[in-house]
Amino acid sequence: MTRYGAMYGPDLTFLGVPACDLSDPASFADADVVIVGAPFDGGTSHRPGTRFGPSAIRQACYLPHDGSRPSLALRVDGLRDLRVYDAGDVEMFSGDIERSLAALESAVYTVSSSGAIPIVLGGDHSIALPDATGVARQHGLGRVSLVHFDAHADTGDIEFGSLHGHGQPMRRLIESGAVRGDRFLQIGLRGYWPGPETLTWMAGQRMRSYEMTELVSRGLDSCLSEAFAIAVDECEGVFLSVDVDVVDPGMAPGTGTPEPGGLTSRQLLDAVRRCCYELPVVGVDVVEVAPPYDHADITAYLGNRVVLEALSAIARRRRDAAGGQRWDPHQPLLDGR
Repeated sequence: MTRYGAMYGPDLTFLGVPACDLSDPASFADADVVIVGAPFDGGTSHRPGTRFGPSAIRQACYLPHDGSRPSLALRVDGLRDLRVYDAGDVEMFSGDIERSLAALESAVYTVSSSGAIPIVLGGDHSIALPDATGVARQHGLGRVSLVHFDAHADTGDIEFGSLHGHGQPMRRLIESGAVRGDRFLQIGLRGYWPGPETLTWMAGQRMRSYEMTELVSRGLDSCLSEAFAIAVDECEGVFLSVDVDVVDPGMAPGTGTPEPGGLTSRQLLDAVRRCCYELPVVGVDVVEVAPPYDHADITAYLGNRVVLEALSAIARRRRDAAGGQRWDPHQPLLDGR
C-alpha cells in the first residue's frame, strides 16, 4: 500500500495539507481525516473521465494551497482545526475492476481502523462499494447507515454482463450486508431510470428514496430532518456518498450521466454541511467529477467545496460538542462564536 502520489497529473495534496503514506502508520497516527484518491472510471456506463476527478478536486481553488480554509459560515478552519492528511491515489486500473475495488477497500479500511475518517475523491460511483464496506468493516457490518445524494439510485443488478459498475454499488452493499436496506437514505433521485423491477427490489429492501418531486413539494430541510432520524436509528455511524450529478447539470456539467432538474449547488453544500454537523459521519466519498466534460472547472470547484463543507462541519461539530454548544443553520454566526 505504498503511497503512489497522483496517478494522473501533478502530485499535489488537497489544498496543501500534509501527505501521508498508508504503508507507514506513523505518518498518519494523529490524523482526524485522511483523504484518499480513487482515480477510477472503469465502471462507467456512458461518458468516462472520472479517473481525472481526484486531481481536479484537489486543485480546484483560487486561494493559496496553504493547508488552511477558514469557513465564513461556521467560523472554523477545517484544514487546521482537524488534522487532515492526504494519502495520494490508490493505484486503480480501469481494465481490472475487481482488483481495483479490492485495493480501494483495503486503503479505506486502513484509514478507518486507525480512527480517522476517510474522505475518498472519485472516480465513478462504483467506488462506493469498497468505500462503505471498508468503513463498515471497522464500525460493524450493518451498523453504518448510508446517506446518498444522487440523481440515480445505483441499485442495478447485472449491467453489461458485470456485477460491478457505477449503477450497481448500492445493491451490492445491501446484498453483502455491509449496509442495511432500511438504513439507506437516497436524496435527489429523478429522471428515467431504474425500471419497475429494480424499484420493486428497492421497496423490498425498505430503502427510502427522496425523489426530486418530493424534495420540491416538502422542502429539502424537512426531508433531510426525516432522513437523519432514520440514519441514526440502530446505527453506529453514517457514511455520506455524494454524486455530483445530484446537482442540475447547468451547475455541474462535468459528469458522466447528467440528468436535468436537480438540486442547486447551494442546496447541496448546505445539505452536506447539515449532514456532517448533525450526524456521526464516519466516512465520505465525492464521486463522478469528470473534468473532460467540465466547463471552466465548475464541477471540480463544486467537488472541492463539498469536501470543504464536510471538513468544516465535522470541525464545528467537534468544537461544539466540547463546548456544549449547538449551531443553528438558520442563524448567522457572530464574530468570535
